[in-house]
Amino acid sequence: MRNFVTYLTIVINVVAMLAMVVGVLLHSGRGGGLSDMFGGGGATALGSAAAERNLNRITTVLALVWILTVIALGLLLTN
Repeated sequence: MRNFVTYLTIVINVVAMLAMVVGVLLHSGRGGGLSDMFGGGGATALGSAAAERNLNRITTVLALVWILTVIALGLLLTN
């Protein structure tokens, strides 16, 4: 059972890490970022400020999930 929880935590950690990298790259920033590559006109239709705010929230939640899984893995992998 402990091995299953460890492997599940590793999978959640890797998924959160990859999603967080994508979320950070999608932020507009000064130069427009990668969000302009995926149809800048669509972002203006949704409301650029609302989309950025939601992206900030999603990235923050993913960062918290990643941090918690790192702590959990540290506790699980110590004997």
